[in-house]
Amino acid sequence: MRILIVDDEVIIRNGLSTVINWEELGFELLRPAASAEEALSRLDAEQPHIVLTDIRMTGKSGLDLASEARSRLPETEIIILTGYDEFAYAQQALREGVSDYLLKTSRPEEIIRAAIKAKQRILGRWESRKQDHLKLAAFRDALLEKLLAEGGPSEPDEAALAQVPRLLPKLCPAAGGATAYRALIVAASGWSDASLLLFAVENTLSELLPGETLLRKDHVLAVLASDAAPPEADDLEKARLELGRVARKLKCELFAAAGSRAGELRGLPRSYGEARHAFGFRWMAGDRALVAYDEVKARRGGKTVCSQEEEARLVSVLKGGSVIELRRWADEAVEAQLADPEATPASLRAYMGSIVLSGRRWLERVSQSLGGGESLQPPEETPVWEADPSEPPGEALFQSLRAFLDLYREAVSGERVSYVKRAIAYIRDHLDSNLTLQQVAKQVHLNPNHFSEVFKRETGLTYIDFVTRERMRRAMEILGESPAKISEVASRVGYEDVKYFGQLFKKATGKTPSEYRAGRGDIGDGDVGEGDAE
Repeated sequence: MRILIVDDEVIIRNGLSTVINWEELGFELLRPAASAEEALSRLDAEQPHIVLTDIRMTGKSGLDLASEARSRLPETEIIILTGYDEFAYAQQALREGVSDYLLKTSRPEEIIRAAIKAKQRILGRWESRKQDHLKLAAFRDALLEKLLAEGGPSEPDEAALAQVPRLLPKLCPAAGGATAYRALIVAASGWSDASLLLFAVENTLSELLPGETLLRKDHVLAVLASDAAPPEADDLEKARLELGRVARKLKCELFAAAGSRAGELRGLPRSYGEARHAFGFRWMAGDRALVAYDEVKARRGGKTVCSQEEEARLVSVLKGGSVIELRRWADEAVEAQLADPEATPASLRAYMGSIVLSGRRWLERVSQSLGGGESLQPPEETPVWEADPSEPPGEALFQSLRAFLDLYREAVSGERVSYVKRAIAYIRDHLDSNLTLQQVAKQVHLNPNHFSEVFKRETGLTYIDFVTRERMRRAMEILGESPAKISEVASRVGYEDVKYFGQLFKKATGKTPSEYRAGRGDIGDGDVGEGDAE
């Protein structure tokens, strides 16, 4: 909190500046001013929170200063410190909004006490405004939720609509104009901290879009307000342009789904429902950053059941035991459905479910042929893919099928799988040491060449790539959880060369270690710039 001392007597200025340790009391002492005129000339630039001033000075008086300072900075606390104990001065000081009136004969502790009281009054006002702002924001968010609610008692009523001009001013039409409304759902990806990215997206969109925005757990909700006269496509094109600007500015990927326009606020629940329907097409949109309900509402649905040929190919891949081949097959199966112009999230979900069911049936047949047992019991059935997931459908299908592949390999070649798992456990326990392939192969009693080949087949990564990935993951955990220096982080994940560690970390995350830590909330200073090689 900034404090400015104003007195035309140099001995007083210097005394007040040096006798009291303002910094220890939590104040930033600005350079003292020798006159009211000097103080006023610096007022706007330095914005003092407290002004400690004499009354009688050459030129303007301290009361003149108080009057003008309060008019320009109404929150400023003025403390008069004078050698004149006159009732008339005290009366005028009160009229000018002076907070305290002290004599220059006052002891330092009395001056300190007056400054602390002024500080407490300021902090009290700040806290009060903060609470008022939080309450207003909560009322505002609740009102926007109510406007979007589909049916039920929470649907917007006259009382809620009456609050719109005060709490949601961007949804109010210009004088004499008609406004149309549209619901928009925006998802974002591309940052390691998803919550921080969504906050940045919502904050930016609130400035750029003509309407109101709301931050939710996994997406941003917007209500666009536009002139009802232009063609309906105009506001969508403007939204596309703004989304593109935000994506470029924040270096992220955005996907948005829009409902159709509503002629009044009561129509927002319908528009929001349509936006939710369109949002389900996120992974079917290709390169499109925005999908409108009108673009997908006529889709009838694509293939829902995998063919016998597809099932036979799946079984062949599962028997082959290659994680890489399984991922490729799952991606190709999903991509073929995404290319179908009639496909919908429901049809894709049903198709993926039929593939998983085929894999489950095959695993049950294998279990029977091997005499049953616990080792081949499939995992409990769970939905393969939700309507609006953050995970791409190809990845979701692969992960479901991967469980079958792992169970099969453990049953028919348990030793092969177990030693790879043992190797991975050893690697993760020794990331701070020099982990050579030969060293790890020795731990699981395998020939290094054979181990390298099987390790890649089982994990889908080369040994070096796997170790590097695990080290970067561990480094990210340390940076996010402790104030360790960058050099210490590098050492704890097996790198003595901090510059080389910084290069690998930026390649893996897109950020230097310091940038990553700053994005996680500045847990520690580390070595600023250390290891941040480009």
